[in-house]
Amino acid sequence: MSTAAIPGAPLPVRTPGSRARGRHRRPERPEIMAGSPALVLAVPTAAGPENRPVVEELLSIVRTEQSGIEVTAAYLGGEDAPTVAELLAAAAESGQPAPLVVPLVPGPHDFLPELHKLAAETGARVLDPLGPHPLLAEAVHVRLSEAGLARADRARLFAIATAADGVVLTTVGGEEAAASAGITGVLLASRLAVPVVPAALDVPGSVAAAVAHLRATGSERPALAPLVIGPEADPELLATAAEETGCASAAPIGAYPTVGQLIASAYLAALPEPTQEQLEAAEAAAEQQRTSPGAHAAR
Repeated sequence: MSTAAIPGAPLPVRTPGSRARGRHRRPERPEIMAGSPALVLAVPTAAGPENRPVVEELLSIVRTEQSGIEVTAAYLGGEDAPTVAELLAAAAESGQPAPLVVPLVPGPHDFLPELHKLAAETGARVLDPLGPHPLLAEAVHVRLSEAGLARADRARLFAIATAADGVVLTTVGGEEAAASAGITGVLLASRLAVPVVPAALDVPGSVAAAVAHLRATGSERPALAPLVIGPEADPELLATAAEETGCASAAPIGAYPTVGQLIASAYLAALPEPTQEQLEAAEAAAEQQRTSPGAHAAR
């Protein structure tokens, strides 16, 4: 008997599988050269107990994805955690390569201008936000499935009485962020086979208007799906939107594995070409490992 037929049983959720073997295995990550820039994960809020667990879990995922990455999280403020300004200034004073800064946001956000300003003062480079991207659509889909608001995938045709027949993809960062979220919304709609409308949580009336649009076009059970990792949005905005519209809402994306993968991939794609000195150092290290007594014993 499948879990779908058991009342109250949790819905199956599609999650990333283990590393495949053989010709279809996942490509190996490139080696990080000695002297490569560090990765700074810029968190758009002050450090606090409500957001640090998500950030720490994402750092763990990044390190698992690529063990050679030197990655640190930096916040806009707070105690017992480095701020973006402090960390970038320290990196500039150390004489090490300027870090690559990945903003922990899925799209446009109000803190990006400040982040670019801080980076310009220290020579650091700010990479693009994490979205729009198909992996974010996957993450939102999974959160909807966990909340009982969507099928885990379209291949499983069991009925879900509470499944949404329309989705408002909520984000923060104003109308620009909502427009950017529309691209991820198209990807999500193709996964769910229901209409998806983007809206900005921080624009008064935006979410309510999106819900009204869905209802006017035939949706009887619209739901809210946060295109929000977590730290970048005020939790009260999410709660207020659900209360004011009377719609069920999925949880924020949080530390879903694909977010960590996006962070690692953004860093790897932005790495400069290795210098001749780095290549020679890497080759010397590899040769030393091949000729070490331990290597011969292993054979």
